Amino acid sequence: MKIGIPGEIKAQEERVAITPAGVETIKREGHEVFIENNAGLGSGFSNEVYEKAGAKILGSPKEIFEISDMILKVKEPLEQEYNYLRENQILFTYLHLAAVPGLARKLLEKKVTGIAYETVQLPDSSLPLLTPMSEVAGRMSVQIACRLLEKYLGGKGILMGGVPGTLPAKVVIIGGGVVGANAAKMALGLRANVTILDINLDRMRYLNDIYAESLTTLYSNPYNIRQQVKSADVVIGAVLLTGKKAPCLVTEDMVKEMTPGSVIVDVAIDQGGSIETIDRVTTHENPTYIKHGVVHYSVANMPGAVPRTSTVALTNATLPYVVKLANYDLKEALERNEDLKLGVNTYKGYIVHKGVSSSMDLPYEDIEKLL
Repeated sequence: MKIGIPGEIKAQEERVAITPAGVETIKREGHEVFIENNAGLGSGFSNEVYEKAGAKILGSPKEIFEISDMILKVKEPLEQEYNYLRENQILFTYLHLAAVPGLARKLLEKKVTGIAYETVQLPDSSLPLLTPMSEVAGRMSVQIACRLLEKYLGGKGILMGGVPGTLPAKVVIIGGGVVGANAAKMALGLRANVTILDINLDRMRYLNDIYAESLTTLYSNPYNIRQQVKSADVVIGAVLLTGKKAPCLVTEDMVKEMTPGSVIVDVAIDQGGSIETIDRVTTHENPTYIKHGVVHYSVANMPGAVPRTSTVALTNATLPYVVKLANYDLKEALERNEDLKLGVNTYKGYIVHKGVSSSMDLPYEDIEKLL
């Protein structure tokens, strides 16, 4: 199989879809790898190290898309890349189609097999290709909040963990999954006062067990969210519904009750956001805005700020699936791997993921009938 890796063109996105070590593994399986010129520089990987690993360097994204049977990316294609897509091509990347309906329609029109990292799902409901970036984003959310609490950036002038004789920041995390757990780990490590809200009682029991008395858990409902958000110094949105648009859990009225200089970091923004006042996607260059006196951070590609770590972590997770897709024809690969089959969002011009279908109000087709 011919596998292509174009450079990422999203604003301040420095990750790349594969490391040189990943290229070497794919080459050993007998496949060809094509990488766009300088695609890895932002993550610290030069053309030379890719060539030594066995990749061929091409000069433009158009060449990459034209020659490749499968395209590996980090972020979803942007509009200027849509016309490069072609029928029967496999696109393997973070798609987040519920938040980008235009891309979904283009994948259907072009009959591209769109496999989303974020919906590949194991029998225990875990999301192995979303997990590494969720770990990064969860940990980053607290680092970012620490800075945004500083007065000159619009915050309250509070040190996250305080010092003896002062109160630490109160951090409220909405969602106790991978993002929420990693955010809690960082915030507790800084000695903040941390509360997680979730609807999964088993998950809350687990979090209480591993963090003992350090962490407060509450059932997530509008009443509890309202009370916690009102008194929070930092709110971190960490909710996820696989393939679906994130639910809006923090209303504008709740935000209005927060004290000036409080901080909101919505990690769920790449699935549409879970905070009503998050009304725009920001960038690493201009990451924040202030609304109702509250600092809002809504960068959709948070792990792109630490591309070396993120690229290595992502390749560690995606590479086994890339090899499976390359070693078999698509039908056999999907039939052999139920988790990979759950990752398919679009196939032969149809939406084949129920979460994506319901979020976009588009017809759903069972992939089993199409294979």
